[in-house]
Amino acid sequence: MDYLKRGLLLAMVAALALSSKVVSGEIRVNSLFSNHAVLQKGKPIPVWGTGDEGEQVSVAFNGQMKKAVVKGGKWRVVLDPMEYQRQPQTMVISGVNKVVLSDILVGEVWICSGQSNMERQLGPRPPQPPLTNWEKERDGALFPLIREYHVPQRYSEERLEDAGGYWKVCSPDVVSDFSAVGYFFARSLYLHLNIPIGIVFSALGGTPAEDWTSKESLWANPLLKSLAKNYDEVMSKSYRPEGQTIGGLYNAMVYPIKAFAVKGVAWYQGESNNDRAEQYEAVLYNMICCWRQEFNQGDFPFLIVQVAPHRDMKPEIREAQRIVASKIKNGALVVTADCGLENEIHPPFKQPIGERLALAARALAYKEKVEYSGPQYWKAKKCKGAMLVYFKHAPNGLALRSGDRVTGFTICGRDGVFYSAEAIIKGSNVVVWSKDVAEPTTVRYGWACFPHLNLIGVNGIPASPFSSDRI
Repeated sequence: MDYLKRGLLLAMVAALALSSKVVSGEIRVNSLFSNHAVLQKGKPIPVWGTGDEGEQVSVAFNGQMKKAVVKGGKWRVVLDPMEYQRQPQTMVISGVNKVVLSDILVGEVWICSGQSNMERQLGPRPPQPPLTNWEKERDGALFPLIREYHVPQRYSEERLEDAGGYWKVCSPDVVSDFSAVGYFFARSLYLHLNIPIGIVFSALGGTPAEDWTSKESLWANPLLKSLAKNYDEVMSKSYRPEGQTIGGLYNAMVYPIKAFAVKGVAWYQGESNNDRAEQYEAVLYNMICCWRQEFNQGDFPFLIVQVAPHRDMKPEIREAQRIVASKIKNGALVVTADCGLENEIHPPFKQPIGERLALAARALAYKEKVEYSGPQYWKAKKCKGAMLVYFKHAPNGLALRSGDRVTGFTICGRDGVFYSAEAIIKGSNVVVWSKDVAEPTTVRYGWACFPHLNLIGVNGIPASPFSSDRI
């Protein structure tokens, strides 16, 4: 709640500051285009703003000059795709006045969105536990080619044209306020690619995925129309963020950035849908389709961080995330089976999550031949009183993180009663059986709120929980 109020205050201050400078006839540029911005390499770059009707506007950047005329109070130009620019560039927007933006780079831009585990900053946030080695991480964060644009945290019943945010250059002085997952993701990409990285941070704790989806998209989906119709009743059964309204986060924190050229999305959310976990597959899939349609930038990579183990987090929520990641084009699942705490919903282990997001981005967005995932369930078949489980993303076989026997498998027969199971690794497969189940039909792995798991790929990334009857 403090962060929501802080975001609203910052937005109001920014708006007042802007309005105090505006005179009749002034050309204004959207806040996404401000000092220290990172623009997306290799894509057309829309640049837009507002002005008085009929005003002539020109935008000069990196050897290009584009012109437009204000119509309906708005102007927009599109810069041609550009290569990486590691050296600071200047953008000049000219009309009856001149706006000069400095220290602009061209690199890779990623949206980092979701709820509190994406929102959680690198620095302290009592009563949450401090992040692992956060002071050392802060002191080493001298990366001027990494920048974060902060979208103010708020709901809105109306669609906002400008988020009213700002860009910050990564340094030990400011990185404590960066999204920790976003920073570790950006740092890992930067260290590997050696190019500018821009993070558009748009996250708010305690928020369900429905609120990040447009109202029209919810109403148009037959599986979610009832939810949209009964939105207030559904949401009243759990915690309600201040100002919550249907589509309110989409209106205030997604719509204003949807025209900005980006590479993809890193998404870390699900805890606030836990009470409706069985519905989450439809909700998340619909939200991703909504974003891709509204952004109009194709099927950009969508990297889904799985909710970490916790005493209250249902296995169904992780299963929904696994299924959605497998269904969508350019989707990836970041498994966090080893990153949870039983009694803490905000675990301090954010470095491996950021690094796994970067691995997924390298594979999907930058086409590197790198195994970015831990083992993922593919299929299962009966095999002489046992189940033979096949895994994807395990080309070099499976291994154990600890111990000498596989843990976390259960199995059932036609009666649907699950029993703890024995399991052995056979290359990239696992054979699972139980003395209590003569004719198994379904096998599960990690099917608990806080499972104790040790199956990994040879790259050290854990296998995802699953249930063989779910897909």
